[in-house]
Amino acid sequence: MRNWKCKLGVFATRMHSKTSRREANRRQKKKGLRNLNSRMKILRVEMEEISEEQKEIKEGQRQVREKFEAIEMECEHLRKETMLIIQQSANTQIRLALMFQILKARESHEFSKASELTCALRELVARENKANEALMAN
Repeated sequence: MRNWKCKLGVFATRMHSKTSRREANRRQKKKGLRNLNSRMKILRVEMEEISEEQKEIKEGQRQVREKFEAIEMECEHLRKETMLIIQQSANTQIRLALMFQILKARESHEFSKASELTCALRELVARENKANEALMAN
């Protein structure tokens, strides 16, 4: 009988150790799954935060691009204005030179030359007026 109890004891011990190992494996798997699930939740939250940051960056880039385009347009407008002012200044210099020559011609009693210069001045003013009207139309 003794032999039988021994064998039964070994068997029971083996069974007990197998079931306890199984339960330990199950507990470990559950714990691993809980850890995995919690890590997944953390990763999802982090991914959403990153996604929001990316959206904010894209919006910032869009705003910067719009501001840059507005600055470029303003710069182009200023270039055109500057060119117009340069043209007007050059035209004014030409008109002043013609007027000065007209005065000199009159002082020296060269009335035909003064008449020619006056006609040239009128033509110049007429051309400038047409050019200004064309610019205003655009």
